[in-house]
Amino acid sequence: MKLSRWEGAIFLLSALFLSFTAGWCLRGNGGGEPLRVETQRRLEASSVSLPAPTVGTGVEKVNINKADAAALQSLPGIGEKRAKDIVADREANGPYRFPEELTRVKGIGEETVAGLLEYIVTEDEP
Repeated sequence: MKLSRWEGAIFLLSALFLSFTAGWCLRGNGGGEPLRVETQRRLEASSVSLPAPTVGTGVEKVNINKADAAALQSLPGIGEKRAKDIVADREANGPYRFPEELTRVKGIGEETVAGLLEYIVTEDEP
């Protein structure tokens, strides 16, 4: 029985594949340490010291409708330029009805306002 060229090529490739697969399977039996994969990690309690806030509890809140630029600079994230921009916006467009209206000042976004909410008011608190 004579094999055609294609049958011979297929037979040769099959023999190479089987020998490669056998070598692959047998190589792992060297007695080495098995691979260990950690699927869960436990969080350890650690003490983290946070810096003291610049404006915190016990400090009167800043009324953004009455405060001057110097008082506005005491707020976290508000520098000299932003404080002046807040005063200029307030004079040009009227008082703020809600703290969220600070977003109308260029450079103050929702994230900044969210960080300021505990430090500011728009009217005098009783």
